[in-house]
This record gives sequence, structure tokens and C-alpha cells, in this order.
Amino acid sequence: MIGGGQLARMTHQASIGLGLPLRIMVGSPTDSAALVSPHTHLGDPHTRADITGFAAGCEVVTVDHELVDLETLADLDRAGTAVRPSAAALTFATDKAHQRTELAAAGLPLPDHRITTERDATIAAADTLGWPVVVKTARGGYDGRGVWILDDRPALDAFLDDVGEPHPTLVVEELVPLECELAVLVARGPDGHQVTYPVVESVQVGGICRETIVPARVAPEVAAEATRVAAEVAAVVDAVGILAVELFWDGQRITVNEVATRPHNSGHWTIEGAVTSQFANHLRAVAGLPLGATDALAPAVVMANVLGHHDGRTPVDHLAGALSVPGASVHLYGKSPRPGRKLGHVTVLADSVDTARARARAAAAALGDPVPESP
Repeated sequence: MIGGGQLARMTHQASIGLGLPLRIMVGSPTDSAALVSPHTHLGDPHTRADITGFAAGCEVVTVDHELVDLETLADLDRAGTAVRPSAAALTFATDKAHQRTELAAAGLPLPDHRITTERDATIAAADTLGWPVVVKTARGGYDGRGVWILDDRPALDAFLDDVGEPHPTLVVEELVPLECELAVLVARGPDGHQVTYPVVESVQVGGICRETIVPARVAPEVAAEATRVAAEVAAVVDAVGILAVELFWDGQRITVNEVATRPHNSGHWTIEGAVTSQFANHLRAVAGLPLGATDALAPAVVMANVLGHHDGRTPVDHLAGALSVPGASVHLYGKSPRPGRKLGHVTVLADSVDTARARARAAAAALGDPVPESP
């Protein structure tokens, strides 16, 4: 696995039970995965020599993030190393313009949008779509970065002045009036067989996921449509492993927001909350093994992210408070604390969403920044 963050750390934990030897390419000995795995290799995911040297000892190469030299991955695949997901699939996550173009061509539901490469076209797109408008850089950006909501023409002019020349490729979209955000994980094997996890509700604050609620608080027909759309997206992307499809529900229709071709924050609940965790199913998929069942293990499961507290507290020093919450399962990533940084997560299984949510919030607040109140 290329990438040494918390996703690699949790994939390593899943690999232990499966007995699959997992090597991890990390950028630093202090990376989250490097702190727990004995099989790490220092390297730069943008450097061809580092990637090829690492891959020389691997049967299958996968990733815990998309910011990898895709040309090198494609060359490895052509030379006989199984790269899963492929460079072509990873492009859907690294290039929002490509993602929008391909999903639109497949007839999938998307927010109304325009792809622009010069200033006048960007202004015209915003005027056509109506204010406020969402502007995204085609490449780069995550957890709210690379996304701007602009209220009017002066705000767009100021943004374009800051961007400067040459004008980057942008995706200009309508601002969808959200009732809620949803996410669906799909595990897909090399033979095209795929299984989907229950639809989750993703509670976002400032572009960062603070909670996931399982099952999503939407009507059964809405959940069924979200599952259908996610399955079609997975088939178009043709990724092997875990694919996360983030969706908007505006009360009338489902539209695709983003696609991630790797294990995803919206699936952390599956470690305790599903028959097979997303990390185990990712490994099973990329290794060509049978996929596991995805059913939830309780009527309600809630995951709350632990974000760094403004007082700079170290979460492990406050474990007692979190573990005193009934049913709270704590995962800390070994990362140095700073305000707003993802340092871990807490999962609670219960008989009702309200109970699970209250307990997950209490445990997360003991460790880090409290989750803001929301409906």
C-alpha cells in the first residue's frame, strides 16, 4: 500500500487477521501506519524510482490516497504488477473534471455544472448557473480544500484574481440546496463482482466529516436510489477495492458529489459495525479473494471523528473519559495533536440512532473538539 496515513494503519490492522503480508510505503517514520507496521518502506509517492523500487517486492500495489504518480502506476500495471485500483480508476478521484465528464457521459445524475479553462468562460458559467455558485479546482483538494462557495460576481472576480494565470481547469457547479449528504461504499473485485454497504448519512462541518450515521435518516426509496447510483458509478469507474461515492440529497433527487477510489472516512464505522470492515474488504478485493458480507451489526451505528481540540490536548491522555461511555470503541491514529486535525474516531452501536449518536459525541468530546450540534 502506497501511503502511510490512518487508512494504511487500519488496513494493516485488517491484514493481521487475514494473514496477508502488507508492506506500506510511508513518507516518514512518524506516519500513522509507520508507528504500528513492521513492514514499512520510506518513499515519495510522486517519485518514479521510489514507487518502482517499492513495487519490486509486491504482488499487488494499492493506495491509501490518490496523490500518487499515476503514470508510474500505469507502467507498473503494463509490466505485470497488479495495480488495484488502476491508474485509470484513480484518475476519477484526482481529476474532478474527468470525473464529471465521464459520469455525465454515462448518464449519472450530477449537479448542473460547467468545466472551464479560461476566465471569461468561468464568469459565463457562474452567470448561467446562478448565484451563489460552487467552484472547485479540477485537481487537488480534500476535506473542504479546493472548494469555494462564491456569493456574487465580485467574489468570483476576487477569486479569479487570486488564482492568477495560467487559469487552472475549474469545475463550476450549481449550489445544491441540501437536505442531507449521503455516502455509499462499494467493494469491487477484479472480476467485476461488487457488494455495497448500507447507505450512511454524512454530517459535514466546514467541509470535514464529523459524523456518519447508519442507517441514513432517509426514506427507503431514497436509500435504494442512492445504492443504485453508487453501484452504477462503481461500474463506470471500474475500480478494484473500496470505492466511496458521496451523494447529495436535496429532497427531490440524488446527485453525485465526489468519488474516492480507496477506503474512506465514511466507512470507518464498519470496523465494529459491519460483518466485514471496509479495510478487510479492500484487501480481499485487491487480492482477488471472495468479498465479505456488508450488513450492519446493530439497528444503529454512529461514528464521530476526533478532531484536535483548541487547547492542544493529547487524546490518549483523556482515554478514560471516552472509554467510560457505554459501548464506545476508540481508534486513535498516533498523530501529533493540533486544532482541527483528524486524530481518531469513535464508533458506537446501539438500538437507536439517538442513543448511538449521543454516546459517540460524548466519547469524541472527551478526546478532542466537541462535535457541533446539528439536527
